[in-house]
Amino acid sequence: MDFTAFPPLAALLDVAHSALLGLAALLEPFAGSAAAALAIVLVTLAVRAVLLPLGVLQVRAEFARRRLAPKLAELQRRWKTNPEKLQTATLKLYRDEGVSPFAGIWPALAQVPIVSVLYGVAVSAQLNGRPNELLTETLAGAPLGSSLPALMASPTLAVLVPVALLAVMAVVAWFTRRQTLRMAAAAPAVEGPLAGMTGTLSWLSFTTVLIAAFVPLAAALYLTVSTTWTFVERTLLRRRLSVIE
Repeated sequence: MDFTAFPPLAALLDVAHSALLGLAALLEPFAGSAAAALAIVLVTLAVRAVLLPLGVLQVRAEFARRRLAPKLAELQRRWKTNPEKLQTATLKLYRDEGVSPFAGIWPALAQVPIVSVLYGVAVSAQLNGRPNELLTETLAGAPLGSSLPALMASPTLAVLVPVALLAVMAVVAWFTRRQTLRMAAAAPAVEGPLAGMTGTLSWLSFTTVLIAAFVPLAAALYLTVSTTWTFVERTLLRRRLSVIE
């Protein structure tokens, strides 16, 4: 099923596509053939900047969970044989502390529709029944509509473009994993079905790298900028808010 054909979503994608092409046209005198790629970068940065308040809420929720972690661990130790009592006590703790168990989830969900539209434009061959003109543009000779496997079928220097993007994403994923492990090590151990799985789950940051290897270059560019922004944003917010908290 093609969800991009759903009329409201198709209209949003069409508007975003037109906006990107319009920005690329404005940038062309300065960026030349890389104008479309630069437009994707600038729009991605602008969208992430607009979503910054939601990022603040997510980090605040993260600190709240860390603050409650020792108390949650104690509740789990005390009521580990009584799941019903554990659930009641856990909800009471959240209520007494003025923290919602879903505090970090809602800001993340709120971002999905916005970032999905931009990603949809970057990955869709057709939009609203018309070819995606954005994907006919190039970056350093690499078509924005080609994926790494397609470029490797007839190797040229253009293949270095997606390789470079994947390398950047891999580095970001590695530092994201290290950051996740450091935070997990500093937090009290919490029992439950996910206990002891932090090391395994920390590798999930590399799934985006895998995805980027098979999507059009335009989408890989978007993912590179977005994941890098997310890592830098979270790092700076954690440092800033840890001082305030």
